[in-house]
Amino acid sequence: MLRRLRTAFATYWARWLLALVLTGLATAQVMALLPNRLVERMDLFFYDLRMRVAQPDLDPRIVIVDIDEKSIAELGRWPWSRDVIAQLVRQMTQTYQAQSVGFDVVFAEPDTSSGYGRLAQLADGPLKDVPQFARQLQALKPQMDYDARLAEALRGQPVVMGYNLSNEAGAIAKGQLPPPAFSVADLGGRALDVTHWRAYGANLPQLQAAARAGGFFNPVPDDDGLIRAVPLMAQVGEHFYESLALATARVALDGRRIKPIFLQRQDVLFEGQLRDYGALAGIAVETRPQPLFIPVERHLTTLVSYRGKGGPNGGAFRYVPAVDVIRGTYPHAQLDGRIMLVGTTVPGLNDLRATPVNPVYPGVEIHANLIASIIDGDFKARPDFAVGYDLLQVLAVGVLLGLLLPMLGPLWSIVLTLATAAGLGGLNFWLYDSAGMVLPLATALLLVASLFICNLGWGYLFEYRNRKAIVNLFGEYVAPELVAEMAANPASYNMEGEIRELTVMFSDVRGFTTISESLQPNELREYINVYLTAMSEDIRGNRGTLDKYIGDAVMAFWGAPLALPDHAARAVATALKMQQTALALNEEFARRNWPPLKIGIGLNTGQMRVGDMGSRIRKAYTVMGDAVNLSSRLESITKVYGVGVLVGAATREAAPQFAYRELDRVRVKGKHEPVPIYEPLALEQELDAGLREEVAQWHAALALVRAQQWDAAQAALHALQAAQARGLYALYLERIAHYRESPPPADWDGVTTFETK
Repeated sequence: MLRRLRTAFATYWARWLLALVLTGLATAQVMALLPNRLVERMDLFFYDLRMRVAQPDLDPRIVIVDIDEKSIAELGRWPWSRDVIAQLVRQMTQTYQAQSVGFDVVFAEPDTSSGYGRLAQLADGPLKDVPQFARQLQALKPQMDYDARLAEALRGQPVVMGYNLSNEAGAIAKGQLPPPAFSVADLGGRALDVTHWRAYGANLPQLQAAARAGGFFNPVPDDDGLIRAVPLMAQVGEHFYESLALATARVALDGRRIKPIFLQRQDVLFEGQLRDYGALAGIAVETRPQPLFIPVERHLTTLVSYRGKGGPNGGAFRYVPAVDVIRGTYPHAQLDGRIMLVGTTVPGLNDLRATPVNPVYPGVEIHANLIASIIDGDFKARPDFAVGYDLLQVLAVGVLLGLLLPMLGPLWSIVLTLATAAGLGGLNFWLYDSAGMVLPLATALLLVASLFICNLGWGYLFEYRNRKAIVNLFGEYVAPELVAEMAANPASYNMEGEIRELTVMFSDVRGFTTISESLQPNELREYINVYLTAMSEDIRGNRGTLDKYIGDAVMAFWGAPLALPDHAARAVATALKMQQTALALNEEFARRNWPPLKIGIGLNTGQMRVGDMGSRIRKAYTVMGDAVNLSSRLESITKVYGVGVLVGAATREAAPQFAYRELDRVRVKGKHEPVPIYEPLALEQELDAGLREEVAQWHAALALVRAQQWDAAQAALHALQAAQARGLYALYLERIAHYRESPPPADWDGVTTFETK
């Protein structure tokens, strides 16, 4: 285990270090040490996306009374006279029994459309001497004073008047504000993080005094111009005022007082003075049976949970034409007892806002969404532990992907990266939908992408050099497809020396001196080139490694640098193929009047050292060891037995799928222990029946020779020679003749000793 860890560290330490650096940068971003606008914008994008994918259900509790195109076409251009507005109020509050009514419009100027003001000027001027005119005008005043008529319609009804706050240069206070929710004096010396306003455009005093409450309807866009959060409270001078949505919801719930709730100490909610000290936790509204708590964020804002795309076709709230309400023609079943908001969707009246779900979202519907959240107590908010959560997910991503991506291939890297990103996104959306938690996601996803891209880039930019090095190191020795296979995992291959079981081959041209003497230099060069090319293709075509050319000889081995479990079988198959190739070459050589080609091949399997060996001046990837030497000796004695291929016992045992002819037990130069030698013939299942019978007869004759039954052995060999003349049979007939004249010693073991290489 420890060895594996060391190997992994040696291989991946650089990429692990890079992952650590990236994770550190992401951590610094989470801790606000490296503020990044891109991350902030990405988090806003994901916040917006959560709302865009939500499918809204119609909320029947809140209705938007729309000053729409139809209403303007039938009642005349906006603004309508206060007499019409008074009729609208009476219909909403008395006919349809509204729970509460919020006006997303402001009535800051007196209504002069009735002409009463001009008549009053006449009564005080040119007609002041006509008492009858003054008396008649006084009698008509209740009908012609539209502001008074509207005030009368508002009195005693659950109506909330909207107004606007301003910080623009030169703005002045106009109209009358509603009673404040609380004042600076009520805070006991504490400060609230709240928006401050210098001026306001409020309703006429008589209208605001007659209404149940008032609320500001100022949106506060984010830096990108979209409205995601709306202030619930605002400060003007020494007083704090509630928003239109909060006031409308409070009136609908029959709420009375409002107070801020601070952390650190429990307190009875509505005792005479606010005494809690510490961080602000939210806004409390005194309602029955228990107070309503509203969590707030910076500047006493709350996030708007947008339901649907907005507008009459948005699917979240019912839009009712104002003219249908005024005329009382709208079905009571869909309007009675609802919370009603009066606003407009007409583009020319400038109450369309840019929101995350729609760039032209009706401003009145923003208030509707907030009222729904207040009533349901369903708020989306950034929890206090958001930074800790973000830090935890960044560290988890850094550990998971940082450790695993360097060790995975491209496909699994993509799978793990996508799975991690999907897991983070899925958890984030689930927490948003089920628990209302708005948690950060951008930094973690950026870290996921950065780790993946860096590992991908490392593979292409840095590991390319390793793969190129593999190609340069082994391209001369092994087939291109093996180089490609090794280049896919370059860390697993190197040229360091190691001990392995391999199969090594030596091949040599018989009678090369005679061949070289019979050819011109250019012909000899071409002869050798054609021969070596054909043999090399056979070797590399069966995943062999070319070691070197030694004049006309070829040295190769199987099992390194690419491990091959069947290296012996591949070597034997290659040797047989080379013999077939030599026969095919002889046909071409005959056409060129070149001498015929005959090769001898020796194979042996065993433990040997393989690696980069040589001097500081020149090195080569080669093999060394006793098993290598035996292969060379076997090649040199192929001509003694008149066979094309000789293999040692270890090769025969490692490649049992071939049929072999045992030739002898020999003691080669430099070896004290005798070794049996074999001639591979073909795959066992492909061996010709006649040859199989001949091999059986030969093995019987060889047993007679080793038993020193010379007569029987000689007769068997003569029979074999008559059927198929082979140098092997002639060799053993000569040995029998020799042993008849010079009998072997009594302890003869049947071993042939070679004193030369």
